[in-house]
Amino acid sequence: MQQVDEVIRQSLSSQVPLINQISEYIIHSGGKRLRPTLVLMAGDLCGSVSAAHHQLAAIVEFIHTATLLHDDVVDASDLRRGKSTANHVYGNPASVLVGDFLYSRAFQMMVRLQQMRVMEILADATNIISEGEVLQLLNVRNIGVSEQDYLQVIHFKTAKLFEAATRLGAVQSQVSPAQEEGLARYGMHLGTAFQLIDDVLDLSGDSEKIGKTLGNDLVEGKVTLPMLYAIQNAPASQAELVKQALLQGQGDQLQTVLEILHGVKAFDYVRTVAHREAALACQALAPFAECPAKQALIDLAGFSVNRQQ
Repeated sequence: MQQVDEVIRQSLSSQVPLINQISEYIIHSGGKRLRPTLVLMAGDLCGSVSAAHHQLAAIVEFIHTATLLHDDVVDASDLRRGKSTANHVYGNPASVLVGDFLYSRAFQMMVRLQQMRVMEILADATNIISEGEVLQLLNVRNIGVSEQDYLQVIHFKTAKLFEAATRLGAVQSQVSPAQEEGLARYGMHLGTAFQLIDDVLDLSGDSEKIGKTLGNDLVEGKVTLPMLYAIQNAPASQAELVKQALLQGQGDQLQTVLEILHGVKAFDYVRTVAHREAALACQALAPFAECPAKQALIDLAGFSVNRQQ
């Protein structure tokens, strides 16, 4: 990861000072660096981690960071990872344009690798991520959304880049089609589990640990699975209260909504779904023999569903 950080630092260079400033601010503002780590872990499982893997890991991190810059503008967020968001500090126009810079820089880097398969994977992933963003926008304050609709947004918006990261690690190491598909499925299920837990923590986590204000999804009208489960399973009067809180973005109703969610065991349900996805991720590693690299990926799946931040 230190080598990946060096690639990131070198690749951020621009003749425009504001681009350098905002890029450095967002890239070095914390975060788990999970997606680039997955590229390296997949390569390790496949027997090699090369300089090309470091480049791919940096590319994945640039794409992820670009989506964060754009997300924070769309959501009018002012806090991420315990720090002011770039749009809060520098304004929306600068954040959107620097997000565009990071996307285009990522594509410059992948072209230099001169591997059509890599470009195909990342071009498809970025396109699907964009579709997921639009789907999520269409579902805002849509209390009629189904669990299947919700999971489709997760698969597009979040899990697709996890899937691309693990697939890229496999492709760069030139493994068998079965091993490549296994790692891709691992990434998709891991990303789904990760986002499910994010949706739990947005409502019930420790704001200092997760680095953002609790209840953002409620205020923004995002119908996540905990709230969807409560709407479908709480008594009619309580379900109506959750609906109204979502429709009107009533952050001041968070405690009442939480009591309802706890009452119907909504968080327990979502964690069960997340653990199921984590188990599917681990099962997808079946084409690989037991080894420390495989165990590390299994451990990561466990971390993703048991974390508190």
